[in-house]
Amino acid sequence: MKNAIELRDVRLMLSGRIVLDDVGFDIASGEFIGVLGPNGAGKTTLMRAILGLVKPNRGEVRVLGRPACCGNPAIGYLPQAHGAATTGRLSGWDFVSSVVNGHRLGLPVVGPAGRAEVGRALDLVGARALAHRSLGQMSGGERQRLLLAQALIGQPQLLLLDEPLISLDPRHQAEVIELVNSLRRELGITVLFSAHELNPLLGAIDRVLYLGNGQAALGTVDEIITSPVLSRLYGSEIEVVRFKGRIFVMSGGHHVEGDSHRHDPGTAHGYGHHHEHSGHA
Repeated sequence: MKNAIELRDVRLMLSGRIVLDDVGFDIASGEFIGVLGPNGAGKTTLMRAILGLVKPNRGEVRVLGRPACCGNPAIGYLPQAHGAATTGRLSGWDFVSSVVNGHRLGLPVVGPAGRAEVGRALDLVGARALAHRSLGQMSGGERQRLLLAQALIGQPQLLLLDEPLISLDPRHQAEVIELVNSLRRELGITVLFSAHELNPLLGAIDRVLYLGNGQAALGTVDEIITSPVLSRLYGSEIEVVRFKGRIFVMSGGHHVEGDSHRHDPGTAHGYGHHHEHSGHA
């Protein structure tokens, strides 16, 4: 089986700061990879490098057998939640069709082939009923389905999903994960799914890619979610506690992954609690 993504001795920098250094790994076609790590560890920057939007300062990023490049139609991308998806009178159909001709959030004129593609994407995510409703009348989970439909336009082979669970309640989180996993199986695509917390992804992902301290560790949950590996990636003493099928990453008695959900200012555990928007790590 060929690899969907290959990194070789990659260094990625942002605003003069090394985000990831000497990173190398392979992700096979068809894998579902959970991407975890503290705020600022480089989850968004890594996805932008795979998209060809951030050039490595050293090493090589290869996607589906070729060097990463901008505008690769084989990649579907769901960026972190942005305001355009949460407001306005734009219908679900118009929102999804706005990417067909490369335009975003306009009211594009879409031909028959484009309309068929929009219908296919809506059907794949079970959102045909949302086509004629306005975004402003939808729940967060419904809007997330439309964002996923957008990412599926063009029948990509690789899906990059950047924090798609942010601001969703546990039920909608579980629905999004199950939907993505069923799409992965049905379409035979590769998925990178970044998240603040591992637990919702348990049982769905094949492997976990954990970033921290400029490094990356890729492997099964049992291989990576250990005190020695995570202590190295956090740069501080980490304890991993398993309880009733859940995993808690603890530092000094605090649940590190749970803390990051609150997005408080400050630098707990050496990392600022901020969103990883485009342009941040």
